[in-house]
Amino acid sequence: MKNIVGLLIVGIVLISCDTSGVKKDPIKKEKVTKEVKQKKNILDEVQDVKDSKALDNGIKIKWFKHGSGENIKYSEVIKVDYKVSLRNGEVIDGNHLIKKESVPFIVGFGMQTPGWDIALKELKVGDFAEIHIPAKLARGDKEVKGLFPANSDNILKIRVLENVKPTRERDGNKAWVFEENKANKLKFSEENTVIFHCMSFTPTNPLFVNTYRTNSPFSMKLEDNGVVPGLKKALINAKKGDRMLVFVPSSEAYKDKGFQDVVKPNEDLMYNILILDVAKD
Repeated sequence: MKNIVGLLIVGIVLISCDTSGVKKDPIKKEKVTKEVKQKKNILDEVQDVKDSKALDNGIKIKWFKHGSGENIKYSEVIKVDYKVSLRNGEVIDGNHLIKKESVPFIVGFGMQTPGWDIALKELKVGDFAEIHIPAKLARGDKEVKGLFPANSDNILKIRVLENVKPTRERDGNKAWVFEENKANKLKFSEENTVIFHCMSFTPTNPLFVNTYRTNSPFSMKLEDNGVVPGLKKALINAKKGDRMLVFVPSSEAYKDKGFQDVVKPNEDLMYNILILDVAKD
């Protein structure tokens, strides 16, 4: 239960590195280990405040380092190094809790709390900041015993490391593959079926589908009707073992009709996907 709240979603698409077959240099390995430890510790170190800003909604941002370029935008995918603490200093979330140097995050779809999506649009790649998120924009009156109390403010300390370009893009549909088993050669196409777990989001309805929770993965062919067109396009060439984020614009989803009370008219979709299998028909 220790890290389930913040990392349940983001942790599904964590980046991994395949080092099989590579000879290990003990001296270099020791150097890398020290560098990793240094990176981990930087979030815990006391930093000099370079700048600050208070938003009307109660969010307060302190910058320790300014990056460059434009502010982060809606639907962009970034890599972040972060930790979330309560006012008493207790750490309740962070990529280092699962021993990862960074995790991917897509802005605007409620992958974390509302405060994240609001505050990150004030940041740039290269920024290192501390963000005070009031309870109403954090978990609100929700409580998880042993993890965080209801109505608790969050202190987010975050480094924005990279703006990640899509691995594939077609008709406005974008796919970011963060973990790939290159040994698998069979790709999703007109000749086979793809089976996958997914979490589905809209900007106003985070996590409206979670096949992990129901243990009922989807099975899909390109010829299937009733499937979001943009999702099919984004999954073309996907392989077994791929972990990815997928963005589908409303024009490639439910357009101005929406879907029941789940997806509003003209709403974009985001999917967090694990490809379980690609099977020949």
